[in-house]
Amino acid sequence: MAQKGAQLDRETISCSICLDLLKDPVTIPCGHSYCMNCIKAHWDGEDEKRIYSCPQCRQTFIPRPVLVKNTMLAALVEELKKTGLQAAPDDHCYAGPEDVACDVCTGRKLKALKSCLVCLASYCEKHLQPHYDVAPLKKHKLMEPSKKLQENICSRHDEVMKMFCRTDQQCICYLCSVDEHKGHDTVSAAAERTERQRELEVSRQNIQQRIQDREKDVKELQQEVEAINGSADKAVEDSEKIFTELIRLIEKRRSDVKQQVRSQQETEVSRVKDLQEKLEQEITELKRKDAELKKLSHTEDHTEFLQNYSLPTCLSGTIYFSKPINLRYFEDVTAAVSELKDELQDVLSDGLTNISLTVTEVDVLLSQEPKTRAEFLIYLSELTLDRNTTNRHLLLSKKNRKVTYMSEEQSYPSHPDRFTNLQVLSTESLTGRCYWEVEKGEGGVSVVVTYKHNNTVKERFGDNDKSWSLGFYKSRYDFRHNSVRTPVSGPRSSRVGVYLDHSAGILSFYSVSETMTLLHRVQTTFTQPLYAGLRLDGPIENTAELCQLNS
Repeated sequence: MAQKGAQLDRETISCSICLDLLKDPVTIPCGHSYCMNCIKAHWDGEDEKRIYSCPQCRQTFIPRPVLVKNTMLAALVEELKKTGLQAAPDDHCYAGPEDVACDVCTGRKLKALKSCLVCLASYCEKHLQPHYDVAPLKKHKLMEPSKKLQENICSRHDEVMKMFCRTDQQCICYLCSVDEHKGHDTVSAAAERTERQRELEVSRQNIQQRIQDREKDVKELQQEVEAINGSADKAVEDSEKIFTELIRLIEKRRSDVKQQVRSQQETEVSRVKDLQEKLEQEITELKRKDAELKKLSHTEDHTEFLQNYSLPTCLSGTIYFSKPINLRYFEDVTAAVSELKDELQDVLSDGLTNISLTVTEVDVLLSQEPKTRAEFLIYLSELTLDRNTTNRHLLLSKKNRKVTYMSEEQSYPSHPDRFTNLQVLSTESLTGRCYWEVEKGEGGVSVVVTYKHNNTVKERFGDNDKSWSLGFYKSRYDFRHNSVRTPVSGPRSSRVGVYLDHSAGILSFYSVSETMTLLHRVQTTFTQPLYAGLRLDGPIENTAELCQLNS
């Protein structure tokens, strides 16, 4: 009892703002007490309003009260600290806003340790003890603390719901089983739990198996990454060596041509200089002869003139050579090198194009398509239909997943995206890998993947190069793209699955029944986000629905 008294005293002398023992306690005009710093901070936040209130009773004060330390209360706090107050529960034992509180505790409640499914109450450690000591209470079913115990009470009969109606798939009390659920397939909640537990374990086994499979896939993908990186590194290294050798060969040929030109230059210059030297010697000799002849021409003695005159002698030894007509010299070499450059550029351009195509053709298992329905469901996309694109003769229902062809127009507001044909688009855009299924009604339905363009609202899906449409009817399938219709064969089904791998450019349509059968496959390049679409044909009240699936 001493501990109980100490606990009550602790609550009495605790600050309701910080929930701790009072520090420098002050009492405000309404009679409630707080730590001086706590109430100051509270009132500082109310300065703009110029009205100050009590956090507990909400009484207001104008002007702001002057705070004076309550010396008596301060002394009481110090005294109780010395007389066993420490034995009271720690703050972390008390229930906070997110905790389940003990239903028996009065005043400040402790955290519940367990909840009882029979008592429909939650208990702290102290108040739970009778369930361990009293024989009848030992039979009660205890569970982890829960705030939802009242959900186990039948709102109609105020009885614990210990039964389950399999017909209506809901928990009921024993009075419900003889009242509105009379004649239904009912069992005890425990029996249904056992059955569901078995199903849960099977589901867990399937999930765990899938986890193992996915972990194996992740490991394989990691190995693939390492293989890609290794192969790419080796290709870069080998290419660098080859290009380096190619550059070296070009450099050698450049040096050879330079050396050959210089050698030929030296030869030709030497030959020309030799000829030049001979000509200069001939000029010297001719000048000497000219001087002799000039002297002879001035001789007055006719006999001496005739004896010394000799014309053939002065013309002997003359050098003759032909001048070049086209003085291009080595320009033809430049032309030949330029021609080689052009040829080499063409070869390199073609070769590099082939190399680029070879690089882009590198593919790995990332683009592999799923095989089983379970694998497809991994990429399940939860799609809804966009009301702003829905034709006015299509009625939306089932949380905007189903459309029905109606004779009367629906009151949809005007919108530039609204189709004039019996068509509708998904709200969500599609990128990456996606899978969804469509269930049709009595008439024909076209399942569509398309780009979103405002200027196509009057066009039928499949009549342009922006949409791919698979129509399925009672006895046939057909595929339409860019106004080209292609008949498609496959097993008849009221459900079609669509698989999209945006980055790989893969779009596949499947007939869905007990097995998955490929109907048509498209391999292309998608350049922007896609949208799912539906198109309905007659009769009136024909339906198409984006199926709600569980991955």
